[in-house]
Parts: sequence; structure tokens; C-alpha cells
Amino acid sequence: MSKPAAGDGKGGRIVSSAHLAEGGAPALSEFEYGLIISGNAFERWVVRCMAAAGYPEFNALDVLVVHSVNHRARDKRLSDICFVLNIEDSHLVNYALKKLARAGLVEAEKRGKETVYRTTQEGAGACARYRAVRESCLVETVAALGNFDDAEIAAVARFLRALSGLYDQAARAAASL
Repeated sequence: MSKPAAGDGKGGRIVSSAHLAEGGAPALSEFEYGLIISGNAFERWVVRCMAAAGYPEFNALDVLVVHSVNHRARDKRLSDICFVLNIEDSHLVNYALKKLARAGLVEAEKRGKETVYRTTQEGAGACARYRAVRESCLVETVAALGNFDDAEIAAVARFLRALSGLYDQAARAAASL
């Protein structure tokens, strides 16, 4: 007889797929469920934050791309944006860039064989309004809870970046099967 299924009310873990938690790393299944719901909550947040900043027509990838392009006010190539965001399908990012350009938030410039992207003045303003909404709705709320510990959050961020490398390696291994 197997252990109680995760999240079944009998002291098990909270997971999205109990059959995956029955393997050799049940805590990993619980962690993955946390990633799933956190990822979806984060995407919902960035879309609604951008809408509150005045741009309701963008999806989560569009928002992440405009912030990446705006980062440090440096021109970015498509490959740079894909690399930083860890996005394999450059067509998705290219489509987001075209959508952002049509909205007047980014502009493209050909340099030899490459195209570089930068935020326009309107794009930089949109990112600044997004930041103001973020400060008001998220940062101030987290700070009010008293749980805002920069060192702990930074440690979790480092852990997630390291774990992304493990998932990337596992994806390469699975692709070779």
C-alpha cells in the first residue's frame, strides 16, 4: 500500500499530480506545484499591474520583454532578450517586440545585419508607471506585513536561478531519449 497521496488531507504534501509525488523526490513535486501556482500568480500580477499603468492590451511576455528592453537603458538584440529571459523560442519574443513597437513602447534600429531594440520615451514612462503601481500595490503591502527580508528573498532568487540550470539540464537529457 502506498503512502497517502499528497494533499489528500491525511498529512500528505500539496501537489498538482499525486502520481509524480510517489516517485523518489516527493518534495520536488511539492516544490513544482509551488512554481506552477507562483508562476501563474506572477503572470496575472504583471498583466494587471501593466493594465493599471495604462496598458491593458499586453500579456505577461510582452510586459517582461518591455522591462528587459528598458533595463539599464541599453540597446538590446533579440538574442540578448531571449537569453536573459531564458526563452528558447525567439519567435515569441520577436512577436512581443513587434507588438510593443506598434504600441510605441519600443523602437528598432538596424545595425549591419543585426537589429537592436530600445524603449521609447513612452516605453520608459510605461515602465516607470508600472514601477509606481508595483510599489503601491506590492512592495508597500509586503513591507506592511513585516516579512520583507531582502536577504531571504535574494537567497530564494539565487536558489531559483540555480534550479533553472538543473531543469535546463534535465530538459536536454529528456530531449536525447
